[in-house]
Amino acid sequence: MSETKSPKIIGIIPARYGSTRFPGKPLASILGKSLIQRTYENTKKCLSLEEVFVATDDKRIFEHVESFGGKVVMTSSGCPTGSDRLIEAVQNNPIFKEASIVVNIQGDEPCLEPSIIHEVVQLLLQDPNNVMSTAVTKIHSEAEALNPFVVKCCLDRQGNALYFSRSLIPSNPSAKFDPRMAYFKHIGIYGFRREFLFTYGKLGTTPLQLAEDLEQLKVLEHGYKIKTAVVETASLSVDHPEDIKKIESLLLCKQNICS
Repeated sequence: MSETKSPKIIGIIPARYGSTRFPGKPLASILGKSLIQRTYENTKKCLSLEEVFVATDDKRIFEHVESFGGKVVMTSSGCPTGSDRLIEAVQNNPIFKEASIVVNIQGDEPCLEPSIIHEVVQLLLQDPNNVMSTAVTKIHSEAEALNPFVVKCCLDRQGNALYFSRSLIPSNPSAKFDPRMAYFKHIGIYGFRREFLFTYGKLGTTPLQLAEDLEQLKVLEHGYKIKTAVVETASLSVDHPEDIKKIESLLLCKQNICS
C-alpha cells in the first residue's frame, strides 16, 4: 500500500470471510459489485472522514479491495469481533498514528446514509468529553419493536444511551407495544475517540453484556457513556443470502428515484 498522510478522522470497515450465516459475505455480488465495494464506496461519500480503510484477515478480501482501488490493511485471524479488528488495525499500522477519531462502519450495510456517519463524528468533535458515539432512529411499527433481532435503546435527557436491549424497552406492566411511546432502534455504527478505543478493548466482559449478547453494554456497565445521534433513517443489512435481493431492490429504487 502506498504511503499516505496520517488521517485524523478515519473510517474503518472490518471484514472477515468466515461467517456462520453467510460465508464469503463481503465478496457477495450486488448488482455487479461486491458487498464490501458498495459499502466502501458508500462510506467514502461521507466528507467528515478523511480516509476510509477496510480491515480484514483474508487475502481474498485484501486483494479484492486493492483491485477496485480501495485502501485496506491486514489483521490477524484471531480477532473475535469487529471492534477487536478495529483496535488491532489502529495499533499495528503507523498510518493511523495521528488518528484522533476512529469510526467503526459495519461491512454489511452498503446503503447506510453518509449523513449518519457525519452525525456520529460530530458528536465527538462538538464535545471533548464524549468518548464514544453511535446512532439511533425511531421505531414506528409494533413488529420491529417486538423483534428480538432489532436492538432497542433508551436515552437520557442529554442524549446518552441508558440501556440497550433485544427486548421491548421501555416496557410497561402489560409488556405490550404502546404506540404513544417513543421507541428507538440502535444503528450499529460506533465512533471512538482514539484513546478510548484502546480502553474499550481492555474492558472486561460484564453480566448484562453476556445476558443480552450486546458488546456495547460493557461500556455502560463499566461507567462510561455513549452519546447518541437521533437520525431519521436506518439502513438494511445483509445478514443472510436472501437479503441481497432486498438491497438490490433498494438500490434500483434509488436509481429510479421511486417513492
